[in-house]
Amino acid sequence: MLFKLTFISKTKLCGARCFAPRVQVRRDMQTEYRNKTAGWFRINKLSLAPFVFLIPALAFFSIYVIFPIFQSLQLSLFEWNGLYNAEGKSTAQYIGLENYRKLWLDPNFWISIKNNFLWLFLYMLAVPLGLFIAIFLNQTVTGIRFYKSMFFFPFVISQVVVGLIFGWFYNPDFGVVAKIWQFIFCEETVNFIGNKTVKCARPAPDILSSPDWATYGIIFAGLWPQIAYCVILYLTGLNNVAADQIEAGRLDGAKGWRMLWYVVLPQLRPATFIAVAVTVIGALRSFDMIAIMTQGGPYGMTNVLSHYMYEVAISEYGERYGYGSAVATVLFAIMMVFISYFLWRMYQDERRGG
Repeated sequence: MLFKLTFISKTKLCGARCFAPRVQVRRDMQTEYRNKTAGWFRINKLSLAPFVFLIPALAFFSIYVIFPIFQSLQLSLFEWNGLYNAEGKSTAQYIGLENYRKLWLDPNFWISIKNNFLWLFLYMLAVPLGLFIAIFLNQTVTGIRFYKSMFFFPFVISQVVVGLIFGWFYNPDFGVVAKIWQFIFCEETVNFIGNKTVKCARPAPDILSSPDWATYGIIFAGLWPQIAYCVILYLTGLNNVAADQIEAGRLDGAKGWRMLWYVVLPQLRPATFIAVAVTVIGALRSFDMIAIMTQGGPYGMTNVLSHYMYEVAISEYGERYGYGSAVATVLFAIMMVFISYFLWRMYQDERRGG
């Protein structure tokens, strides 16, 4: 009884202070845990931020790019006209690599391959032409902004508009080519009542109706906006050229071509890399100019892989989705070769820079 009274009296006298050390230890542990947790997020906040922003982009890229690629690869192994039966099931039939065997024997496919590489070869003219125009525009003279805007204009207008403009340009009746032809090769006579007649030794060429010249005419039209894009890239690069290196080159006697080759061009390597990469990809995926100007004609001689894929799979002449997917797979494989090369070059440049 005495012990019990003594314990109660001590507890009353001590109060909450008897348990204070335990409570304080627990609070210290909780505070330390919160500090550690908050510290980890605080330390890694900058490292996690890019991944947080990349998640939506990766999700859309997977849904709209990666998934269609594998779906196209799968569909290329089937023969399918896009129809479903009464039960709602696809009428596609598995045929293995038969579509690829047909491609190998298809002359229109090889014409499209040839035109794709012709586009690729001639489209590369946009890079040096864009460089020289950019050097010309990179001056501080009166009215240079107006000239720059004129060279930028083709880049901001639609490819469809460019195709329509050059379609009128090539028209053999009233186009610019026809007028130049008449001025050089034709004679204008006036009879006694004032009527004018034009006599030509040969009629003006119809470029877009010629199997030999139509592809070159479309490529020339496509070069117009592509050169403008390369001009923009090189003007941006020229603004970042180190002035001290230019002065050092002048002191060493470098002028003209030597200054361009040994001092300016090495500093324009990033702009050149981007210009070449974008030009190659643009040449391989050329579609809209062909669809507007010739629709693949005459006789399929201006087709490229992207337009031929549309023609056999989606247009009114096609509805052969498996065969069109095989064409798309070949085009994807060609583009992957170039894209892999560019990525490898970027990796090598990063290693050298590091």
